Amino acid sequence: MSAILDEYVRKHPKSAEAYQRSKGIFPGGVTHDTRYLTPFPLFMTHAVGARKWDLDGHEYVDYVMGHGALILGHAHPAIVQAVSQQVARGTHLGGNTLEEIRWAEAIKRLIPSAEKVRFHSSGTEATMMAVRLARAYTGRKRLIKFADHFHGWSDPLLPASGTAPGGIPEETWATVTVLPPNDLSLVEKAIVEKGDVAAIILEPTGAHMGQYPVRPDFLHGLRQVTRRHGVVLIFDEVVTGFRTSRNGAQGRFGVLPDLTTLAKIVAGGLPGAAVAGRADIIDMIQHRGDPEWDSQKRVGHPGTFNANPLSALAGATCLELLATQPINQQAERIAESLKRGINALLQHMEVPGCAFGVGAVVELTLGVPHDCPGDFCSLPYEQLKQATRPLLRQNLRRAMLNSGVDLMGGGRFILSGAHTERDVDATLEALERSLKALRAEGLV
Repeated sequence: MSAILDEYVRKHPKSAEAYQRSKGIFPGGVTHDTRYLTPFPLFMTHAVGARKWDLDGHEYVDYVMGHGALILGHAHPAIVQAVSQQVARGTHLGGNTLEEIRWAEAIKRLIPSAEKVRFHSSGTEATMMAVRLARAYTGRKRLIKFADHFHGWSDPLLPASGTAPGGIPEETWATVTVLPPNDLSLVEKAIVEKGDVAAIILEPTGAHMGQYPVRPDFLHGLRQVTRRHGVVLIFDEVVTGFRTSRNGAQGRFGVLPDLTTLAKIVAGGLPGAAVAGRADIIDMIQHRGDPEWDSQKRVGHPGTFNANPLSALAGATCLELLATQPINQQAERIAESLKRGINALLQHMEVPGCAFGVGAVVELTLGVPHDCPGDFCSLPYEQLKQATRPLLRQNLRRAMLNSGVDLMGGGRFILSGAHTERDVDATLEALERSLKALRAEGLV
C-alpha cells in the first residue's frame, strides 16, 4: 500500500465502515459518479461557509461546493431563512405561485439573452428541453456537440466522443455529430455537409467546467456561423451561469446564444434548472388553442417539481444577492489568488503543470511542462487530454483529503463568495504536502 493510501485509510475508519453499508445498497456504493473514490469515498456530516466535516470529525476546505451549486457557500443564512419559512407554508402547492415569477424575473435581470424562461428540476432536463425546442423550432434533426463537453446524461447528449456508451441505442446517437473544439472550419463544414442541423450545444468555457478550454473568439465565430445557417446556438451554462460572471459566460464574453440552460447556482443550492432565451423558440411550449398545434406540434412539458416553491425561493434569494452584492467579485478575487499561489508553488517545486480557469473555477493540470499565464491553458486539446491521468488525479485527491482539502474531480477548485485568503493559505500548504507525497511515489 502506498503512503498516501495508507494515510487515507488510517484517517477515515468511519467512512470505511459507512461504505461497507452503502456498497450493498448503491451501485459502486455511491449516488453520483464523481463521488466514487477507491478504496472508499468519504461521508460528510455538515458544512458552513467554505468548510465541511466528515464522519471522523475532520474539517475540510471545500472546493466541491455542491458540485458547483453553492456560489454563496454552505448554509448561507438568507437561503436557510427563506427555505425554512417556505417549508412551513408548504413544499408543493400544486399550482402557480408568485415565487416562480420572482425567480424568473431574477434570471431575466442577470442573463442577457433571457426573453422567456421555463423551469425544470435538473440540468439534464434543461438540456433535453433545449435540444427538443431547437428541433421543433427548426424542423431539423441533427445536433452538433463537442468532444468531452458534458450536457447531462440523456441519450443524445451523454456520449463524449463518436461512440455511444452502454444503454444508448446507436439509432439515437446517429443524429449527433461530435467535433473537436476550437475549429470553426470543421463546424461550418459539418453544417453544410449534414444539411439538417438544428442546434449546436457547448459548454462556453470548455469541457468539464473549462478543463479543456474554449476560447472567446471561438464563441464569437460560432455565433456568426449559426446565424448564417439558421442553426440554434445553445449555451450550456449549467456550470458557468452566475459563476463565470453573475451574467454568465455570455455576459463575460459578449456572445448571446439563442437558448441557455441553467442549473446549479440558479436554484440557490436546491434542485432546480431552467431554459432561458428567445421567446419565439421557448414559445414552442405554449398552448395556442389550435387542436393541430396543441396535439401535434407543440413541445409538451410536464414535471412534478418544476418551479416548486422551495427551489423558487432559494433561487430568487440567491440571484438577488448576486445582483446586489459583490459575491462574484469576492469569489473571483480568491480564485485569482489561488491560481497565483499554485503556479508559484509549482515553479518553486519544479513540478510541471499550471493552474488556470475563468471566473470562480480553478483547474489544475500536472505532469506536462508548459507555461500558460491567464485564464486559459496553452496546451492544445489532445495534450490536455493526455495530461489528465486518472491515477494521478485520484492520488492527488486522496493526498489533499489527507491534508484537509476536498477537490472536485481530483484537480478542480470550485470557489464561492465564502472562501477567504485563509482558505487559500491552507490550500497551498496542503498542496505542497500533497505534491511531496506524489513525488515520493513517482507520480509527478
